[in-house]
Amino acid sequence: MATLDVSRVLLDPKLVSRGIICHRTEVTVGSNGRSQKTETNHTFSGVVTTNDGSKMDRRPDGTLIKGAINIHTRFALSSGDANHQADEITWKGRRYIVSQVLDNTHYGRGFVKAICELKPLSG
Repeated sequence: MATLDVSRVLLDPKLVSRGIICHRTEVTVGSNGRSQKTETNHTFSGVVTTNDGSKMDRRPDGTLIKGAINIHTRFALSSGDANHQADEITWKGRRYIVSQVLDNTHYGRGFVKAICELKPLSG
């Protein structure tokens, strides 16, 4: 396992993208027994890199994923669980869905790598 600390690189102002927006949706059950969604927005910073652009996945609903990015950050991102939908990210005017979050603490304290897939356009 690598023990290289890349914190200085991942925090370097020349590499960091500031103003990345995380849209987090929490699902709760109201007093009437119906589910309610609450969205909160958080602004954070991270290093954004491209993912494998040659791969194209077809989802069960027929949509194609043509773009993906990786975000290296200390901000806690989520790919979803029983109470939360996967975080959605807005970066450079495009919206992405967090599909996987990997623990990268072996490269620097507190860092994660989030793989984000381009959200398909609807309509």
